[in-house]
Amino acid sequence: VDLDTAKQELEEFIPHVRNISDSSIRKMAGRDLVRFKQFKKQGIAVKFGRFSQKENNQIRKNVEEFLQITGIDSAEKLLFTSRYPEDKETINRLKAEHLFCEKLSEGIPRPWRLIYYRARKMFDPNNYKGRYTKEEKEKLKKYHAMHGNDWKKISEMMSRSNLSVAMKYSEIKSAINYGPWSKEETQKLMHAVEEVIRKRIEDANSPSSSEKSNRDLLIDREKLYQKLPWTEIETKVGTRYWRQCKQKWTTILTNKMTKGQQLYRGTKGLQAKINLIKRLYAMKVEDANEVNWEELSNIIGDVPRAYVQAKFYKLKVSCVPFWQKKTFSEIIDYLFKKKLPELEEKL
Repeated sequence: VDLDTAKQELEEFIPHVRNISDSSIRKMAGRDLVRFKQFKKQGIAVKFGRFSQKENNQIRKNVEEFLQITGIDSAEKLLFTSRYPEDKETINRLKAEHLFCEKLSEGIPRPWRLIYYRARKMFDPNNYKGRYTKEEKEKLKKYHAMHGNDWKKISEMMSRSNLSVAMKYSEIKSAINYGPWSKEETQKLMHAVEEVIRKRIEDANSPSSSEKSNRDLLIDREKLYQKLPWTEIETKVGTRYWRQCKQKWTTILTNKMTKGQQLYRGTKGLQAKINLIKRLYAMKVEDANEVNWEELSNIIGDVPRAYVQAKFYKLKVSCVPFWQKKTFSEIIDYLFKKKLPELEEKL
């Protein structure tokens, strides 16, 4: 299909597709369109966000089956072929012959690229090596001075994953401030977010104002806090780590949207927790990725979804014993049966 047709067809499944580069859209048209249409026939929506345990298990199954079919020694060889130059030609031929793209994404309603990145993260033996030592941090600074942002090269030199070295360098590259935000830092953050959002709106082919519907207005509002390029914003702020920028921006948005009201204090806070538990229980979902956090934000007030997710995280950590060992539905059941009566009595 031509590029415009591909954009039109993909937009049904990926609303933000017009913000994606043309080369990525062409790849998605080849790898994803047919799969997305098949999932639609089965009544399954395309997913984004964190991978569920079920999806991780499906990736493991797909990789193991592909290794059995092809006889490739390990998942590392399959997903990090460039580390094995002597076997590269054979592995690439086997991947092409046995339709690696189709096999890896089997049964997972997500863009292929995201499935591939997730598989690489899961099967990279360099990805789970614990904290960085002082010596490693010094090496990382030295290698970055030599090779810039060539994370692939640096990751090979340090035997850590690309993502790990990039994120760690982002953390240590400058004197990060961990104290209260100054007025100047807050202004820098607001200007940085404004810049990236303005650029996105200018780059997108937005319809004329007469064509704008309520759906378009909702999407405009979502641009304020969804899928923002936090490492880019971190660079513009200069004195804060990207995660701090994200948390601060959520706080700023919450204050703006609620006009500074304390929504999660006193009786209002108790009522918000009760409503949140009841609504989550009524949804009957098996996984946190299936929750529509946008819809749940109305329970607490007019707040960003990240604020609701943070409040739910605090609730489960403080109220559910051994929550790490429980499934999402078990956590919700516990909150509904054990915590809810306590909260209602307190209220």
